[in-house]
Amino acid sequence: MTKKRQTFSREFKLEAVRLLEKSDKPATQIAREIGIPRNRLYKWRDQLQAKGSAEAFPGHGRRSGSEARLAALERENERLREENEILKKAAQYFARESS
Repeated sequence: MTKKRQTFSREFKLEAVRLLEKSDKPATQIAREIGIPRNRLYKWRDQLQAKGSAEAFPGHGRRSGSEARLAALERENERLREENEILKKAAQYFARESS
């Protein structure tokens, strides 16, 4: 059984954040009423405050080509750093064993 990822329109997110800021209800109740986790409501609010209403919630969460490429290179770089550290430790271990 697979879960389908929920997607929400930009307008839905803006309205949810507006409810959070203007309503007297607690965030937990608002989130329950609109069917989302409370932490997602806070995340949307933080995105809106950081980017402003014009740039917040730009699309479907997919990165542009250059952003995706950069993220892939950063992941590969981190993996290679970890492998390098492992090899350094192995070389030190075997250098001590042969002495």
